[in-house]
Amino acid sequence: MRQVNRFAITLTAVATGLLLLNTIVPRATQAGAFADKSKAITIIVAYPAGGGTDITGRLVAPMLEKELGVPVQVVNKPGAGGQVGFTELSRSKPDGYTIGYLTLPTIITTYLDPDRKAIFGPKSFGFLAMQDNDPGILAVKASSPYKTLKDLVADAKANPGKIRTTTAGILSDDHIAALMTQQMAKVKLSVVHFDGSAPGRTAVLGGHVEAFYGNASEIIAQVKGGEFRVISVFDKQRSKFYPEVMTAQEEGFPIFSNVYRGFGTPAGTPKEMQDVLSKALGKIISSEEFNQKMASLGYEPFYLDPEKYASFWAEFEATAKNQKWVEMAKEK
Repeated sequence: MRQVNRFAITLTAVATGLLLLNTIVPRATQAGAFADKSKAITIIVAYPAGGGTDITGRLVAPMLEKELGVPVQVVNKPGAGGQVGFTELSRSKPDGYTIGYLTLPTIITTYLDPDRKAIFGPKSFGFLAMQDNDPGILAVKASSPYKTLKDLVADAKANPGKIRTTTAGILSDDHIAALMTQQMAKVKLSVVHFDGSAPGRTAVLGGHVEAFYGNASEIIAQVKGGEFRVISVFDKQRSKFYPEVMTAQEEGFPIFSNVYRGFGTPAGTPKEMQDVLSKALGKIISSEEFNQKMASLGYEPFYLDPEKYASFWAEFEATAKNQKWVEMAKEK
């Protein structure tokens, strides 16, 4: 009888040990991946402070810090329409302590353009998580006479090259939307490239440029403050943030433009590190807290795990090639 009891006690102990092991292993893996709690994780943002990518990075950083128990800092590396920052990420030490935003379509159109001589491509990065989908918009200063896309198109037809428009860089989603506008409306705009959305906003408000090609999130504060007016949305449906604004398609111009922000590491980052980072980011992006904060700032979270993110990237690159975005930008 005592032998049976001892056997039962042993089985109970083993079962308890296995249960504890299952509970502890994930934490141990996380602790092992980022054992040096004094070393900060750096999030590279390839655009100036104040733009859409920078704002979301500063929202994610404290949440990732809390999740991993490691300091997290955002570092801006602007220049060449994002190319400087993307290059910096691809060249960074693949130790898991450097991650960065991979912004579609800009990063893809940059390496597809032979004139840019980009040293990176899709194999230069490890995919962690897709974060959000930010539809393209066309906006003007609140005092502008343009109320709709058709208003702007009519003036552009009457005065070729007169209307100056911003973009966040050559072959950014903004630039592609402007090119599509010219192509579909058969007009000529004067496209002015800035290094990110923040200086473009300033140019419009200062009266130096008439129109702003950007994304829904990037001017929500200025729209609420009565400084900007959105006159078109480049998505298949109206924006929940600007429900009164017609899509370009509703006005007869099927222009679709979105920016997709996601996280990546330099290629060669240990799988253990990538797994911990992707799981932490997935948990954050899928959380109610993150979704509420993003909505208050005009963003639409769009989470994809590493595998689905990689597939999305490949499909997006195929679209860029099929629609000849790079060639379209070089047409005179």
